[in-house]
Amino acid sequence: MKWGLFGGTFDPIHFGHLRAAEEMMEIFKLNRIIFVPSSRPPHKLEAEITSFYHREQMVRMSIEGNVNFSFSEVENLRAGKSYSVETVEYILNKYMENIELYFIVGQDAFQAVTTWKDWEKLLLLCNFAVMTRPGYKNKGLDSMLTKEFAARFVYDKEVDGFKGPTGHTIFFRNTTFLDISSSRIRTMAKTGNSVRYLTPDNVRQYIAKNGIYK
Repeated sequence: MKWGLFGGTFDPIHFGHLRAAEEMMEIFKLNRIIFVPSSRPPHKLEAEITSFYHREQMVRMSIEGNVNFSFSEVENLRAGKSYSVETVEYILNKYMENIELYFIVGQDAFQAVTTWKDWEKLLLLCNFAVMTRPGYKNKGLDSMLTKEFAARFVYDKEVDGFKGPTGHTIFFRNTTFLDISSSRIRTMAKTGNSVRYLTPDNVRQYIAKNGIYK
């Protein structure tokens, strides 16, 4: 079984997230993609993000009908800040014998990975599937990771990825770039502008009904 782990605040989830997940699932022939909303992201104040409950409902609504998409509240069940390395360890400890794990992340987030908790450990725990932006050119890992750590990964032409010492690979893959941001949706909803066609209709209606971003 090949699973993708797709984390984020999803405040709110939108078509950019959903389309990227669909394409990554096809690219890596994944059996499942698990959406994992961050409960208490370390880089944001709790007052800055919508309650986990509302974000959970919006994610669940958006993935209805896709049998390959699922939801996990693992980061909300865990006390303290939400760290990716702890989530990956949890998934691996629970399902290690049965799955090959791909951590799905955007290029912008990956370029800041060295600021994450135990980032070196995280990059050795599972495969990384990095969604690139238009104009991306493969220049190696030196510009994103420390040179000493990047040297532990060797480019494998056969899989078009950087294979590490634990056998896991860092992949960079182009996906359809939909220039949609959650922050923009929040601003538009707050000012009463339409967010139709930026996020699924049931999510849009849920936002309006509950006045989430007012």
